[in-house]
Amino acid sequence: MNKLPLINGQQHSWSSIEVSIAGNIVTGITAVNYNDSVSKENHYGAGDMPVHRGRGKYEAKASITLYNYEVEAILAALPKGQRLQDINPFSIIVSYLDDSNEVITHTVRNCEFNSNSRGISQGDTKIAVSFDLICSHVEWN
Repeated sequence: MNKLPLINGQQHSWSSIEVSIAGNIVTGITAVNYNDSVSKENHYGAGDMPVHRGRGKYEAKASITLYNYEVEAILAALPKGQRLQDINPFSIIVSYLDDSNEVITHTVRNCEFNSNSRGISQGDTKIAVSFDLICSHVEWN
């Protein structure tokens, strides 16, 4: 935990991140979400308190929101007839950098698109596409 005072009022924010998908820096991204969890359960024996704890499976989840032009650029780079869901597993790298030049990097491994869809409404000034991804794990720095 950082116990130093905040000197210049700078902390990590959306404007300080860089997102790379499959080795390419993506600028048309409006959201990236990722998390991981391990199921845990108390085991009971004599008395009313747990006597030990069991651990279950690890699970990672990720989602991204891209502007449509980024999605279309990815599709245009694919061989004819391939879909987003056909892309080989890729990593998403999220790097945070601020004025102090402290870099924090998180890597979401083995991501794949599950689906491809669009939703456009009258009055929209942009087209943003949200994707839930399947991934294997998150490396937290």
